Amino acid sequence: MGIAMMWILDCNCAKPMSHACMFSSSKGKCKEIKTKRNSTGKFKDLTQEQFTSFYSEDSHCQMDIMGLSGIVLPGDVILGAMLPVRVADVYQYLSFTSRPPAPTCTRLHFGYFQQLQALLFAAEEINRNEDLLPNITLGLQWYDTCAVIPVNTAATLQILTGLHVAIPNYQCLHNAPLSAFIGSASSTHSIAVANILGLYRYPQVSHYATSSLLSDRKKFPSFFRTVPSDAFQSKGLAKLVLHFHWIWIGLLAVDNDYGQQGIQLVKQEITKAGACVAFTENILTSKQDRNAPHIVKVIKQSVARIILVFAPGLDLLPILDETTKQNITGKAFVASEGWSTTTLQNMGAFAHLLVGTVGFAFYSEGIPGFRQYLYKIHPNMTLGGNLVKSFWEEAFSCKFPNSKNLLIQEKVCTGEESLDSVKNSYNDVSNLRVAYNIYTAVHVVAKALQDLQNCHKAGGPFSYGSCANMHSFTSWQLLYYMKRVRVTLSNGRELYFDENGDPPAIYDIVNWQMTPEGTIRQVKVGSYDTTAAFSQVFIINSSLLLWATEDQEVPVSVCSESCQPGYRKAVISGQSACCFQCVPCPQGEISNQTDSLDCLKCPWSEWPNLEKSKCLKKQLEFLSFDDPLGSTLAAISVVSSTAPKFILRLFTRNKSTPIVKANNFSLSCLLLVSLSLCFLCSLAFIGYPHPEKCLIRQAAFGLVFTLCISCILAKTIMVVFAFMATRPGSSLKKWTNPRVSYMIILVGFLIQFLLCMTWLFMAPPFPQYDTQSKTMFIIIECNEGSSIAFWTMLGYLFLLATISFVVAFLVRRLPDSFNEAQFITFSMLAFLSVWISYIPASYSAQGKYTVAMEIFAILTSSWALIICMFLPKCFIILFRPDINSREYLMRKDRRQ
Repeated sequence: MGIAMMWILDCNCAKPMSHACMFSSSKGKCKEIKTKRNSTGKFKDLTQEQFTSFYSEDSHCQMDIMGLSGIVLPGDVILGAMLPVRVADVYQYLSFTSRPPAPTCTRLHFGYFQQLQALLFAAEEINRNEDLLPNITLGLQWYDTCAVIPVNTAATLQILTGLHVAIPNYQCLHNAPLSAFIGSASSTHSIAVANILGLYRYPQVSHYATSSLLSDRKKFPSFFRTVPSDAFQSKGLAKLVLHFHWIWIGLLAVDNDYGQQGIQLVKQEITKAGACVAFTENILTSKQDRNAPHIVKVIKQSVARIILVFAPGLDLLPILDETTKQNITGKAFVASEGWSTTTLQNMGAFAHLLVGTVGFAFYSEGIPGFRQYLYKIHPNMTLGGNLVKSFWEEAFSCKFPNSKNLLIQEKVCTGEESLDSVKNSYNDVSNLRVAYNIYTAVHVVAKALQDLQNCHKAGGPFSYGSCANMHSFTSWQLLYYMKRVRVTLSNGRELYFDENGDPPAIYDIVNWQMTPEGTIRQVKVGSYDTTAAFSQVFIINSSLLLWATEDQEVPVSVCSESCQPGYRKAVISGQSACCFQCVPCPQGEISNQTDSLDCLKCPWSEWPNLEKSKCLKKQLEFLSFDDPLGSTLAAISVVSSTAPKFILRLFTRNKSTPIVKANNFSLSCLLLVSLSLCFLCSLAFIGYPHPEKCLIRQAAFGLVFTLCISCILAKTIMVVFAFMATRPGSSLKKWTNPRVSYMIILVGFLIQFLLCMTWLFMAPPFPQYDTQSKTMFIIIECNEGSSIAFWTMLGYLFLLATISFVVAFLVRRLPDSFNEAQFITFSMLAFLSVWISYIPASYSAQGKYTVAMEIFAILTSSWALIICMFLPKCFIILFRPDINSREYLMRKDRRQ
């Protein structure tokens, strides 16, 4: 703010204020009440009635600017006050094309009237206290602001001037300095007034303005308040909302500084704490219905069950009325301090909506002697005037005989009525929160004045150690003491102001409950005290809470139902973070909490349960001997290995027979031994895959089967050589030597041996854990080390088998009585078919079934060789011995 040169000039336009002055706007005259001072300097003969009010047509200080009405009490130091008592009950339509009509403030507000009495009671209490401000009488200049900004501004200027005409930059009180201002009653009004008083550095103490804007010391250097800033309330309301796990909340705010700043702070705190705002609507004070139809429509369409309202109770009434008309139920309200303890009688009509409301309220204590003070007023008081009479008529629903608008059928006031017979917000001393703040504000100013008065010369805070003169101090001098004032209240709590002019933030948490008589009461259920220890800042007694729900459970307000364990929250595109879908956790992940944002991966050795809410230990899977499949294959392998032994024994016993001789007895024996080893090598694939097993099993399988197929290849080639050597002059007779067959077997086996050794040295197989193939199991398997080496080994085996098959197929029709070429052809065809089928089957199987598939291929191919190669020969040896004789072969040759 720039420096504004606003001079306040003293002028001789007012007489010394040693008497109570009551101005009349029409005549410009003053009535006087002669008074004398006692030894302490206090006015001693002012009765309470004289001290309290000068509010009538003939005896009141009514000014001609904006029709101001108020009270002026004499004193050595004047305290200004701007408080509403009457309110406008007729809506004034603003066309913005002509001058706005003057406000019609006709309805007396009981709560406001009680607050005025608290102001007067505090001033009287200070003046009767000889220890506080000795020899100084605290005067008062109060005006009814009608809760309208123009009237409030006019009252401020009027107090600054000091006479019945407001003259900007002129002050007409020179014998009684103006000390400070009490008010205004709302944030918007206080901002307007603070902009004026800040120029002159007059201390302003508000009892009800909570907007955080007023904490800006650059804009409002002389503003103080006895209520906390909304910045504290917003954090507290956010804690309250989250305490009950409400995360989907609707917000309503009145469209002024109080509502807009307050709701923005609440929104920030709620969002920061993790909750979401379903909607934000403004209560438009420029409309008579406060925009209620639209607001209620939004409330009805929203699934949010909690509505936080930042507004005065008067502006909330149209919303509640419209809600009742549309029969909307199931909603609960969270109240700001603006209406959490409202004294409006109209609220009783909406008890069905407001039961269960929770909110923040100003902290308060009782005011000693205030109840007796309230009950002393009477319409026949000497200087009671129209104010007390208006209150009396409103309280008892009657009219005094001299009233201008008295109707015949109306009840006549006698003055004998008892205030004990009625209960309203005036005599309800159980709810003195606002009155207590006014009472405190007056005492704060008095304590600052006392500190100013007690200044010791040469030790003062001003230039050269000077002190201020109690009878002629300036506003900035009192402001110095206001910034440092500390007042001990009746409950022992100390009130002071921080660098922003804010007091310590202490709130009561109240719950709206229905009494047995059917009325609404606000019950304290907790507190929010920023000065307390960390664990005591937010306290709420849940056992004292009563809700509007049938089961007395806390209402639930969410956009989406909570995600159970096993699911995670997935935000819906284009919507708030509180509106989400519950998505199942992916494979291998879990969520063990409600409303998890992310799923957690299980350790590699664990897997999720069916609900995906916890991780379970994975089972180890391998083809073991204890497994039914493993034990079955092992048994088949062992039993199958005896078949070649049986055939070998049969061949040994019949080695002199033609059929055994014709099939090369030595090669047949070697082939049968290798087939027995083929059956037994499958046992290396069963059991826990130790490193030794992984290292030798595939190599053993390749070498044994290579030996077997090499024997068959040697047999096939020897059949070719034997037939071709029978031709006259053939040079191949030397190749029919048995050593040739052994050489073929050795070369074929040696090549495979070199391949396997190279494989084992360069990329040896090793055991590994497979955690990906099956979620519930850890597959322990052998990694072949090099898939190229494995398939090279198997490919070489296929090559030998293919050569045997081709050669045998070409010589299958050679004229020989016991030609094996046909049997070799079928055996190799079966062998190749089995292993070609194994290739796709091995890729489709997982875990132990892959191993079982290879064992099955080993057993099947081995049995194919036995059946195709040896079964026909065994049949002849055992069941057709007549064919297996030299005589039969000779007869056959002669026939041919």
